Amino acid sequence: MNLNEFHKIIPLIIISPVRDESALIEKTLKSIIDQTVWPLEWVIVDDGSTDNTAEIVKSYAKNYKFINLISNENRGFRKLGGGVISAFKFGLSQTIHKEYEFLAKLDGDMSFGPKYLEIMFGTLDSTPRLAAVSGKVFRPENGKLVPEWIIDEHVAGQFKLYRRTAFEEIGGFVEEVMWDGIDVHMSRMKGWDTRSFEHPDAHLIHHRLMGSSDKNVLKGRLRWGRGIYFMGYHPLYALASGIFRMREKPVFIGGLLIIIGYFRAAIQRVPRYENLEFRTFLQNGKLSRLKPDFLVLLSKLAEY
Repeated sequence: MNLNEFHKIIPLIIISPVRDESALIEKTLKSIIDQTVWPLEWVIVDDGSTDNTAEIVKSYAKNYKFINLISNENRGFRKLGGGVISAFKFGLSQTIHKEYEFLAKLDGDMSFGPKYLEIMFGTLDSTPRLAAVSGKVFRPENGKLVPEWIIDEHVAGQFKLYRRTAFEEIGGFVEEVMWDGIDVHMSRMKGWDTRSFEHPDAHLIHHRLMGSSDKNVLKGRLRWGRGIYFMGYHPLYALASGIFRMREKPVFIGGLLIIIGYFRAAIQRVPRYENLEFRTFLQNGKLSRLKPDFLVLLSKLAEY
């Protein structure tokens, strides 16, 4: 039987940089295979795995021809941010299909319902100036789904689905820790919209605590603070952002470490994103949101 026979193929290329994801990658593989629509090609980049990640992917690729496994040189460690995007770019350069209209970056520790892509493409089709879109992210914990909070104008970094024209206009992803924030603000600076939205059939289930894929979540929160400094956050908004994240795990200390990471980077005069126009756009936008976001913070703390 032709496995493509009952599936509509959409002009989408998915790139998944993965490293040592043998415990979780089958969830992602099954989620894509179970979709009501399939991508033109799914390039999975084995970015130096030392476990059997590649063997698991190969076992699926035998039956699903749109899965294309390629191997990247093992750098000997998991390089967050820049390394992920370097692997993404390598995967994009290795695609078999060069004619496509949409492009996605998907992590190898995710799962989602069978209508996810169908819902996302319905939203893209109805909104011509929408550059990128995602559902909301949840983490399974004690039998419940806990939301990983992001504002509606942001798009989940775990599954970034882009219109190709918009992706190319912003110059693609930056090889830095905060690539998944820079791209959103760059899109808006260029006049595009970006969106994540709640839909019961479009939940993204993240099977790892955000920021914990390298060493531990505490180092991840310090890295987050350093990243928002690089990105160009104003000190006041960095402080507000850290306070807001104090309600998430690890409670209090996580948000505090974001603040410490930011101001330590400032004291050390860590280089910032070189695009001054972008940083000005970002700071103006963040400062204009400071009061309404502070009110959201108060309401969230009241719920906690």
